[in-house]
Amino acid sequence: MSGLRRVAIAVAAAALLPVTVVPAAADGRHHHDVPLDQLSVVTTQVAAGLTRPVAMAALRDRHGGMLIAEKAGTVRKYDPRNGLAADPVLDLRDRVLSVQNERGLLGIVPAPDFARTSTVYVAYTRQPDGALTLSRVPLGDPAGEQVLLTQDHSRFSNHNAGQLAFGKDGYLYWSLGDGGSGGDPDANGQNLNTLLGKIVRLDVSRTCGELPYCVPKRNPFVGVAGARAEIWAYGLRNPWRFSFDRKDGSLWLADVGQGTFEEVNHAAKHAGGVNYGWSCMEGPAVFNAERCVEGADYTGPVFHYQTGVDGCAVIGGHVYRGKSRLAYGTYVATDYCSATAWAVRENRDGSHASARIGQFPAQVSSFGEDRDGELYVVTDRTGLLYRVGFARVTG
Repeated sequence: MSGLRRVAIAVAAAALLPVTVVPAAADGRHHHDVPLDQLSVVTTQVAAGLTRPVAMAALRDRHGGMLIAEKAGTVRKYDPRNGLAADPVLDLRDRVLSVQNERGLLGIVPAPDFARTSTVYVAYTRQPDGALTLSRVPLGDPAGEQVLLTQDHSRFSNHNAGQLAFGKDGYLYWSLGDGGSGGDPDANGQNLNTLLGKIVRLDVSRTCGELPYCVPKRNPFVGVAGARAEIWAYGLRNPWRFSFDRKDGSLWLADVGQGTFEEVNHAAKHAGGVNYGWSCMEGPAVFNAERCVEGADYTGPVFHYQTGVDGCAVIGGHVYRGKSRLAYGTYVATDYCSATAWAVRENRDGSHASARIGQFPAQVSSFGEDRDGELYVVTDRTGLLYRVGFARVTG
């Protein structure tokens, strides 16, 4: 989305400190029938009439339904049989702050017991102060909302992130941006005493003491002095979209860059405590040497491209697990400005290959994955929904 654009600034010129950039690795291995340079993305419009859509989540019902969050605070339902419902199935506009471009209703995911409870989890910026808010609420019943966790975000309006997803472990994951402005002025990315610039992991199936959730005992910073126990991963700038590979459970995380690099990261299933480097690192390079710690391990991206040359803001996608063998096991992402379709695959040796595989429609703001592993994208200003397919090209 256009609010993901950042003020481009030059990366600080600095000598490299003795830090280690560790290539990320995942635990899955896949066979692919088509080389990346023979793969092309194809999109088919299936719905129109959305208002600034920002996130999608599969209902996994018998109709293949999906929920689509709109920035102002409404949620619409789509299914292939009936199309896009005219009326919202949830309206939270009275509590969502969306007047600034990057603020609003940012993420949604159905509860694991949705078929019984009709409950969804949502992430949004709260009126009037912009606090990052995670809550659960029954569809159609805004009064039934229960706020689970908030994080102050009042100083700047940008870098709110907002992705929500359940992992194979049954825990809820939530991404939060670094607090905004440019260059991480409060050094939140490496500060373990704040949730800004992090992914958190929560057990939302039960309560612990006064908390409306529990912190999983194996979270990496449980019992660490000066660290928030909810943190799962850190060193992030604006991780607008992440996803879990439904086959191997590995994490694919796209982090919007400052002004030089857009990046995609890949971590193995259950790999907690990963430090992705911001704001010491931006992509594969040092951004601010004063933020680097001697001897620290910063996990570098498996794919990156140049901001301002190849786009302006990476829009993270999913590993394709649908019916087509052409792209099976391939991570697909795009960029908000260039609309380039990017494909990334893990090789058998743990390295990663990447390629351009065509173009998406302009201003894709988010990907979605239906119950069958088929991919969709929504476009920000035009409010269109597309189904994603693949073709083989030769020549």
